[in-house]
Amino acid sequence: MTDTPTSDLQSLRSPLYGVMDRIPGGTMVIPLVLGAVVGTTAPAFLELGSFTTALFATPMPLMALVIFATGMQITPRSIGPDAGTTGAILLGKTIVPGLLVVGLGFAVGLDGLLGISILAMLATFDNSNGGIWLAFTGKYGTKTDRGAYIASAVNDGPFFTMLFIGAAGLGSIPLDAFAAAIIPLLLGIVVGNIDHRWTEIMRPVPAIVIPFFAFGLGTGIDISAILTGGLTGIVLGLLVTPFTGGTTYLAYRFLLRRGRRAGIGVVAGTTAGNSIVTPAIIASADPRFAQYVDVATVQVATAVLISAITAPLLAAWVLRRSGTLSDPDVDGLDHRGEPLPAAAER
Repeated sequence: MTDTPTSDLQSLRSPLYGVMDRIPGGTMVIPLVLGAVVGTTAPAFLELGSFTTALFATPMPLMALVIFATGMQITPRSIGPDAGTTGAILLGKTIVPGLLVVGLGFAVGLDGLLGISILAMLATFDNSNGGIWLAFTGKYGTKTDRGAYIASAVNDGPFFTMLFIGAAGLGSIPLDAFAAAIIPLLLGIVVGNIDHRWTEIMRPVPAIVIPFFAFGLGTGIDISAILTGGLTGIVLGLLVTPFTGGTTYLAYRFLLRRGRRAGIGVVAGTTAGNSIVTPAIIASADPRFAQYVDVATVQVATAVLISAITAPLLAAWVLRRSGTLSDPDVDGLDHRGEPLPAAAER
């Protein structure tokens, strides 16, 4: 018996996760599309029952687990030192864009503009992709920038969208529906603060679970919605970075007074992968939004992909224009992009 050469073994492997991981937002977008294909062409497969139906056609328990695990990462130790920066990001990336979309909703109605509903806009604009933020600030940001990653944990999920819709009166979000959506997050925060060991154990849960609940979510989408929502989703994705990245840039520049390094704020102009589930959750609380769910879900998924590409590119361009596209720790720059005294002497 002869050993199989390593190169042959590698050629037999199917790099499924590697392909998904190389595409921005791919671990959600690709399973979502595959789920839509299966749900449209082979719905009987999803109705076999038992573990098959539980795993592939019932995404809500998995989504709840991700929200619980996200809550466990929110601790005083993680948010305290960088609370000011975190607050500025939430203001620029979530609160201001959300209020502007709500204002648009009052002006044009829930149908929105250009085939993009108010539901899709809110689900896209009021959250941010923490992975993109960490990757970019890890190279070009300060320790404070990196610590403000917690803003992505706070605005992740459907909570702000539910809050904007309910508080503004654009929809009827019952208090118990909002409570039911936020309880897993709150329980995660409580458990994570009681036992930090659990926090570490649960840290990899989102990366493990997201592809599975994305597939389950996709099974409820007719494939025609991908053809309809994909084109308008590109438009939506192209708007996310200049719009919400721009408002976060203003928060960095005028609230945090970050000077030439305010361009770091632009990289917040992304859409979180978890926001793909937001339209379905909103519709479950208020059936009036059900008509928008299929197309809005695809639009948000497309925006996740587009914004993950445009936000780092635009942020890098802004920093390069200001002469601060560099690692501040290596080049001896302060938080405003000016040389530190020791670096200036060199």
